[in-house]
Amino acid sequence: MDKKSLILVLGDQLTFDKGALRGADPALDIILMAEVAAEARYVRHNRHKLVFIFSAMRHFRDELRKRGFTVCYFAYELGLNALSDAVEQALRQHSVSRVRCCEPGEHRLLAEMEQWAFPVPLELVEDDRFLASHADFQHWAHGRKQLRMEYFYRDMRRRFGLLLDLTGKPEGGKWNYDAQNRSGWREQETIPQRHPPAHDRITREVMALVRAEFVSNPGDLDRFYLGVTADQAQEQLTWFLRHGLGRFGMYQDALAEESPWLFHSLISMYLNVGLLDPLAVCQQVEKAWREGHCELSAAEGFIRQVLGWREYVRGLYWLTAPEY
Repeated sequence: MDKKSLILVLGDQLTFDKGALRGADPALDIILMAEVAAEARYVRHNRHKLVFIFSAMRHFRDELRKRGFTVCYFAYELGLNALSDAVEQALRQHSVSRVRCCEPGEHRLLAEMEQWAFPVPLELVEDDRFLASHADFQHWAHGRKQLRMEYFYRDMRRRFGLLLDLTGKPEGGKWNYDAQNRSGWREQETIPQRHPPAHDRITREVMALVRAEFVSNPGDLDRFYLGVTADQAQEQLTWFLRHGLGRFGMYQDALAEESPWLFHSLISMYLNVGLLDPLAVCQQVEKAWREGHCELSAAEGFIRQVLGWREYVRGLYWLTAPEY
């Protein structure tokens, strides 16, 4: 970057070298992160979500500092109400030529940010942590009478070369194996035991904060089970590849009284805040299938959730927001 920037990193944008952090210079740029009441309270978030995001943000802050960045961080305890308040305070503390931020994932926040007025320009960067850009989805949707996810998904498989044979055709001769992924739960399988990551000092402090400040919110924090760093997120994915993926497809639509998640991966939150990369996740699932650790139907069903549904719903949201 040729300009000194104040880079605002939102709580669901915790990825190095992407979004607003792409090309960031530790010797030049200032990173801003803030836990503010407006974002924490605009709905009654589950307390697990609050602990997860606040703790993940604080761990990401520390990693940024290890990489040499100056990080201006406003913890929730400081009492800031809005992100714009945090930007204004940071601008009073640091001399920069612009504020740079990756676009938010909600139209609500984007509309708010478009009304911001600071002494320096605000630059919004497109979120490249997703595999289909806004332009990609608009191009795919243009002229179609029906925006069917299945056809979008097939195009994404071709584009990223996932589960294709040497001729470019779908492995196994079919694009979709959903018909094989509808088994009901008959208590015929042993459910693998999950071991949650250990909670360090930062996470324990955040848990105490959320217990005190969000008394009426749902969520039993005695059962908090989420990782809060990229390494912990990868550990959870690796556990799933070894112990859950083999039965994921078969029981992905099943319900069981004795288990809230059966063989599911529990990684959506890591994808959504940037601790895992969607393409890398799909590639690891494909590799597991090619090495014989699961059926093709399981790998295809999982990749369809990430490469198909996740990207499709996001594309449709921004194509039609806010009307849809």
